Amino acid sequence: MSILSNKKKVFHVALRGESILTNPHFNKGTAFTINERKQFGLVGRLPYQVNTLDEQCQRAYDQLLSRDTPLRKNSFLQSLKEQNSVLFYQLILRHLKELMPIVYTPTEADAIANYSHLFRRSEGLYLTLDNQDSMEEDFLEQIRGRDIDLIVCSDAEAILGIGDQGVGISTAKSAIYTLLAGIDPMKSLPVVLDVGTDNETLLTDLVYVGWRHERVRGEAYDQFVDKFIQLVRKHLPHSLLHFEDFGVTNAQRLLELYRDKHAVFNDDIQGTGAVTLAAVMSAVGVTKSTLAEQRYIIYGAGSAGLGIARQLRDGIVQIDGISVDEANERFYLIDKHGLIKESLGDLIRPMLREFVRSDKEWEGIPTNDKGEIALLEVVKKIRPTVLIGSSTNAGAFTEEVVREMAKGVDRPIILPLSNPSRLVEVDPAKANEWTNGKALLATGSPFPPARMPTGKDYIIAECNNALIYPGLGFGAVLAKARSLSDSMILAGAQRLASLSPALKDPDDALLPDFSDAPSVNFEIAIAVAEKAIAEGTSNVDWGGEEVRARGKEMQWLPIYGEYVYDENGEC
Repeated sequence: MSILSNKKKVFHVALRGESILTNPHFNKGTAFTINERKQFGLVGRLPYQVNTLDEQCQRAYDQLLSRDTPLRKNSFLQSLKEQNSVLFYQLILRHLKELMPIVYTPTEADAIANYSHLFRRSEGLYLTLDNQDSMEEDFLEQIRGRDIDLIVCSDAEAILGIGDQGVGISTAKSAIYTLLAGIDPMKSLPVVLDVGTDNETLLTDLVYVGWRHERVRGEAYDQFVDKFIQLVRKHLPHSLLHFEDFGVTNAQRLLELYRDKHAVFNDDIQGTGAVTLAAVMSAVGVTKSTLAEQRYIIYGAGSAGLGIARQLRDGIVQIDGISVDEANERFYLIDKHGLIKESLGDLIRPMLREFVRSDKEWEGIPTNDKGEIALLEVVKKIRPTVLIGSSTNAGAFTEEVVREMAKGVDRPIILPLSNPSRLVEVDPAKANEWTNGKALLATGSPFPPARMPTGKDYIIAECNNALIYPGLGFGAVLAKARSLSDSMILAGAQRLASLSPALKDPDDALLPDFSDAPSVNFEIAIAVAEKAIAEGTSNVDWGGEEVRARGKEMQWLPIYGEYVYDENGEC
């Protein structure tokens, strides 16, 4: 039984005194009742007043507001999490839109960049290549007595916007699964796979907490990662394994290698692709067209850009019923070498081959002195209906590019998705202005509304992975899925798109408001679990409303239960 389950009101707990106050999963702080204080030896250890959770949240929020920078606020919330799990999650849920940028993108990137300097308490599992001989022993020590549903693992090579951080455990990602999907925090395990770092600043930092070694690659890396994954498959066969912040040379490769062997998920690839697919489906719903009728430019062809292209392509194939080759023809990918076309030769990564354009179709198009075709020239030639940015190249969607796109499209779909906001390809307010309010917009970071020519505010949808990945993961966990299939992800994206406010008002946001993220993710989870059961990849056989009922029963909510002291109870 989960020690923090809110489905049963009474819990038998073996800890007393300082031990229960210093355990974040049991600690209630000043919310311990008079009876509990007497049972657990806390009468003299706490001030007299018994507070409600509401009162604790108000006090914690007031303390938070006294912190003057996002990083200081992040540090305060991390400290709170280490003291009292229920209070931490309840506080964030009450101020979700305000605090998500603090505990997640973009502030979490700064927290990870300063991980060694901010380090106070270990959290999760640290597996280092130099200690791999004891990996199974260390792994079992962490999961002993715990029913783990979710593992979030990272090798910290490609932390969004800041690159290689060597060691930086994915606690924020695990916390989002709890906040937005209701996965019990005691049933999730963040893991860092420390294979060294090529970040010279970290290697020469006297307080760096990771392995001081250049980043290991090749066969030694593959063997280390495989050893970890085989332990997950052996000891936690029904868990979801979430890959986070792996570099471009490993992210897609590892996903393809293991996705048919276990329920694995890469948020940078599949989560980004799925939420983008949902936004585009909402947009084509507004324009009353189909996915297959669009012409797509993906500006930025790294892991995220490729994941977006593939997810959109697969959506076209499954929804509109055309072949993969036909669907690929709708896409034009651009990276630092310009349009990805045949003459780039060895500069094209193998994963991008299916989207390579023929040189013949670009004869006569202006190039630079390296033979590269720029974004503006691609826009002029193909007249895209969808322009997606995943490049972190700030300002790349210039006024000339946006106005050129808008010439031949009634409602151009423009999604500048790069994070953090300072790296966005275009300020959505400017895109709105340059298209005379015609653009259908979504961004990767939160932005204020843009003013329409009519005077109405246009809500900029936040195309944030957190609107979908917690639901995808919870759905897989709920169904005890053996894999997280493309059709399960598509089911989740379709459910998210169906909740779009723009389907009721074409000038409203393309995606639900982030304050609704918990209820939205629950709907996504139900769609995913239902698809897993229907296609036979599930280890349960529920049907109809039972899936929803089981989902509600499984969800963890940050609410205090009643404790009874029992020396044979939980500890």
